[in-house]
Order: sequence, then C-alpha cells, then structure tokens
Amino acid sequence: MKLHEYISKQIFARYGVPVPQGKVAATPKEAGKIAKKLGGRVVIKSQVLVGGRGKAGGVKLAKNAKEAETLAKSILGMEIKGLPVRKVLVDPAIDIASEIYLGITNDRAARQPVIIASAAGGIDIEEVARTTPEKIIRAHVNPLLGLQDYNIRDLSIGIELERKHWPAFHEICKGLWEAYRDNDATLAEINPLVISGAGELIALDGKMIIDDNALYRHEQLAELRDLDAEAPTETEARKYGLTYIKLDGEIGCMVNGAGLAMATMDIIKLFGGQPANFLDIGGGADAEKVAAALRIILQDKNVKAVLFNIFGGITRGDEVARGILEAMNQVKPKVPMVIRLVGTNAEEGRALLAEAKMITAETLAEAAKKAVAAAKS
Repeated sequence: MKLHEYISKQIFARYGVPVPQGKVAATPKEAGKIAKKLGGRVVIKSQVLVGGRGKAGGVKLAKNAKEAETLAKSILGMEIKGLPVRKVLVDPAIDIASEIYLGITNDRAARQPVIIASAAGGIDIEEVARTTPEKIIRAHVNPLLGLQDYNIRDLSIGIELERKHWPAFHEICKGLWEAYRDNDATLAEINPLVISGAGELIALDGKMIIDDNALYRHEQLAELRDLDAEAPTETEARKYGLTYIKLDGEIGCMVNGAGLAMATMDIIKLFGGQPANFLDIGGGADAEKVAAALRIILQDKNVKAVLFNIFGGITRGDEVARGILEAMNQVKPKVPMVIRLVGTNAEEGRALLAEAKMITAETLAEAAKKAVAAAKS
C-alpha cells in the first residue's frame, strides 16, 4: 500500500528525520491560510500516488499567500496520469544547495534490506542507475542486527558527503531505517534529501510503501489507503478476500493457489494465449466467492474466455463443481468457460459440470489449449 507524501513525512518526523513544517489543504482558501502562516513563500505540491508530478504541473512555487491560493486552485481537481488531485501539501520554500537520494528497500536476491544513497538526488533514481550506476552506493542491512554505523559511514564516503554533515546524515539514516522496520515497509525513500543554503539536511520529499500482508498490524495506516490509486476491480476483490491483478490478455484466470495461478498463466502463454489477470481465490470454493471472482473477471471487456484451474484438496471436487454451477447461475456469463478440476472427488465434480454442458479438462495443458481455442473462436 502506497502512502501519500505528507503521511510518509509525518512518519519520518516521528523518527527524528527533519522535514519541512508544511500542512495539507483540501481547498484553495485553506492553502492560502497555511501559506500565510508559513511566511508566504511556499511550494504547492499535489498529493497523488504517481511520479512525475512536477513535469505534469502538480508542483509549483508561490511567492506569497495570494499566489499560493491561486496555484492551489489550479492544481486541485486536475488529473495526473489519470488520478485526481484532492489534496495539496503546502511546504515552506527552502534554499537548496545540493540534493541527495536516500532510500531503503528489499533486495530479494540478497534476502536482505538494502539502503541506497546517491549524490544525484532529486531525479529518477532508476535512470541514474541505468546511465551512471557508479553514482549509486548500496549497503545491505542484516535484519537481525539492524543498520550499523559502518554502513552509514560507507554511504557517506561513497557519495562524497562533506564530513561536517556526517552526524546529521547518520541520524537521518537511523531514523529512516527505524521507520522502514517498524512499519513493515517495502520502501522508505527520501528524494531529495537536501542540504539547504544554511547547511541543514532536510527531507524535502518522502515516499513509503507498506507490505499489504502486514497491514493487520497497522490498522491506522490501513485506514489511509487511497482508493483513487487502485483499480476498482482490485478494491472489490479485497472485499471478498481475493487476490486479483489485472493484466492485458484475453483469457480470464480463476485459480486456487498463487503458485498454481502463476503456472496457469505460463501454460496459457505456452499455447499462444495471454492471461487477462492473476486471480487467487484461496482455499475453498464456495459459490459466493466464485461468483464474486467471476464478476470481477468479466468486468474486463478484453476477456473472451475464462479458465478455471481448481485443485481440490480438503475441499471436495463435487462441492467445488456445485459452487461453480451456482455461481454461473448468478452471474450468467456470455463467454466460454473451461474448467480443469482435479483432486478429491474430481471425477464426480467433472461429471456434474459435463451434465451442465460445461467445457471440462483433466490436465492443465488440455485446459489451456481449450481456453486458447475458445478465446480465438
């Protein structure tokens, strides 16, 4: 789950990371009042969960409170990459001497968090890594020991940070690590971390992504989810405990088990088709859950066929078949349905589906071939 900049910076501040003392506004008038309290010269920043806000006109400098109100009016309500701007962050303008990138994320290959720093802050760090990788300094963090002083010294030396800034940089790195760890984040990023004209280090921007699987431990953060940034189908899927991700293909997939779902997508591609989604309905296959999943899949107008790949373990195949048939009666789909059902009482289940004139298959390869053929026809 992505957090807005203002929320991320509030979290950083709780861990001792210096951030501008800005506030959020939902109306132009409110933005003008905040700007007046901050001294007039402020930056108006759109709060949307996409990059490239500045290039899209979503970040503007105001010289006084009146101009801040005018600029907020032009930003609020605009769309950036399809997302509406409902709030703006009004931050005091800061004299910037230099910019640093600082972030912590998961390194899946190393199976450890990694803290990353670069003197080329303020711009797309992926572009920096692609064109000038030598400017990216990394230090892996042992999750049992935490961020160590020598890690931070290595970063300071690597980005050629002046020694007078080392103490402040050390505290910011420590604070960012604690924010990342305590909130079960998969990303905690400051870009840019600026050195001001007065020689202070300030987190001018902030970004956090929280692991969805850990949100049960952070109810206060879960309540801050921005639904504008999510596909409506993914939001609906979450209500039913379904894991759904929309893709660009034409064959809808309904599978019980994440690994089986990935294998199903691969097999569809092997036989010349393209999956329209990843969908894991999890354990059990009651009619209500299957019907909800089917409705979500069929909201995609690109779907020309749906492939069920159900492995009945504890759940019996005949029960699964009855659940599928009941769901079909509820949803009444108009595209072909191909069902591969294996496991306990699978034969009985396939017999029930065959009686209902459903397309069945015993193997995944057979099911994928039939689904691809059905979609093309």
